[in-house]
Amino acid sequence: MTPRSQRPNNPPRDVHDPDGVRLQKVLAGAGLGSRRACEDIITAGRVTVDGVQVRELGVRVDPTTAVIHVDGDRVQLDDSVVTIALNKPFGVYSSMRDEQGRPDLAQFVADRTERMFHVGRLDAETEGLILLTNDGELAHRLTHPSYEVAKTYLAEVDGRVARGLGRQLMDGVELEDGPVKVDSFKVLETTPGASIVEVVLHEGRNHIVRRLFEEVGHPVVKLSRTQIGPIRLGHLKVGRTRVIEGRELGSLMSAVGM
Repeated sequence: MTPRSQRPNNPPRDVHDPDGVRLQKVLAGAGLGSRRACEDIITAGRVTVDGVQVRELGVRVDPTTAVIHVDGDRVQLDDSVVTIALNKPFGVYSSMRDEQGRPDLAQFVADRTERMFHVGRLDAETEGLILLTNDGELAHRLTHPSYEVAKTYLAEVDGRVARGLGRQLMDGVELEDGPVKVDSFKVLETTPGASIVEVVLHEGRNHIVRRLFEEVGHPVVKLSRTQIGPIRLGHLKVGRTRVIEGRELGSLMSAVGM
């Protein structure tokens, strides 16, 4: 029997599709950069196709079936799938069609032909980042508790927070529907009558941030969500949207195992 160390390695599976599109063109079309930049990404060994690392520039793929990752992040090749970041204004309800006729999210994507739906919720009094998409699997994973997608909030709360509040929140606070822990807590600004804090948590229960601070004696005065997973609100103005694509979309998909 040939010793294990002397056995030839199995050759990598051939992912080249002679009837397909050049890989660098597919990557460029997905927003990864110019074709030349995408060629450099390929030759650097940063691209996998269906789980196989590709370094050769002549490889062609079928963009309708290939699963491509760059630096471990999934590349979205289906241009019919769209995901949008919205900075939701105060007073808007997290619904695509509010049954009571109140301001809802539909107004911000009224010019799009895709049937969009929102990922998660923000109460009407909370501003900030909410995602809209027609990708059902992405939406499901972003909202399912098992994927534990972190969300970051900026809150103005009543009163000057005590030094030990962060530890209390990270250790856990008991609410009427069970305990809640935050991942991190940071005090950004304090005055004798109010504090501005940043809190990160995975929880998705209704009004969880407001209920949490109410329980510890610091009711929320103003609340905004600034980040969902790797997607940041950044400088997006209130009431405006932007399409999430390229590397940013890939990082979001990877965050939920896609």
